[in-house]
Amino acid sequence: MKNGEFDFGGGAAERKPRKTPPVSVAPAAPAAPAAPADAAAGNAQALATARKAVGAAAGIAVHVAGLDWQSIADELNAHGYAIVPGMLTADECIAMAAQYGQASLFRSRVVMSQHGFGSGEYQYFRYPLPSMIAALRQSLYGPLADIANRWHEAMDMEARFPADHADFLARCHAAGQQRPTPLMLQYGPGDYNCLHQDLYGDHVFPLQAAILLSQPGKDFEGGEFVLTEQRPRMQSRVEVVPLKRGDMVIFPVNHRPAQGGRGVYRVSMRHGVSRLRTGSRHTLGLIFHDAA
Repeated sequence: MKNGEFDFGGGAAERKPRKTPPVSVAPAAPAAPAAPADAAAGNAQALATARKAVGAAAGIAVHVAGLDWQSIADELNAHGYAIVPGMLTADECIAMAAQYGQASLFRSRVVMSQHGFGSGEYQYFRYPLPSMIAALRQSLYGPLADIANRWHEAMDMEARFPADHADFLARCHAAGQQRPTPLMLQYGPGDYNCLHQDLYGDHVFPLQAAILLSQPGKDFEGGEFVLTEQRPRMQSRVEVVPLKRGDMVIFPVNHRPAQGGRGVYRVSMRHGVSRLRTGSRHTLGLIFHDAA
């Protein structure tokens, strides 16, 4: 957002045009050069040390507060997703993936092939959420709510989102959406996740996040995270999102605003996971609205 105006990437689908002046478009910034391996390792070690000093949940809140949210918003506007490298440490990912076998943490288990969702399985956490997952959900919500409100304004969508996640959950619960939606997904060889949207009810927060808990090339092969952008009267656009263990991707639940020749339009997004060729893959999914 610059001078009160949005900057969106080009190539967007056009829906019904708004009756407002077109939003200015700025070219996407060039990608930053990759950090050297030793620098990345040093950053990871510093993050792990900081987490141990204050506790994992408190460390999550500090980490989230220190993220470059303007750059994250710019990436979401331009491309429909943003990657946050190293959101969790390797040890945190390993410990979290191990929770999949702890049945007491979860409220339900879904075998995807039984519902036509793909192949593999996932489990929804029950309340109270594990402390780290609760900290991620709470701390990420505030800055994402700022982006969500700007998106809804740009798309002429009525819903607005309060600054505090507890207030938004109160809205969900009053409408009968009372079941927690954070989940962990588990894939083995041949498993995949069909393209879908995580809606769950009338009250939908427009952004969500996923954190890869397994290491590509070591724990598994294949299993890429995929986004599609449905463009009316045009073929859909596909993004394969490169993730490493501990990386977080933020992406739309349903619609995102995009710049067209006559103004801002809604683009419909779906996400999924390509076929896993070998190994085992775990992912943490963070959805900010609860389910009916």
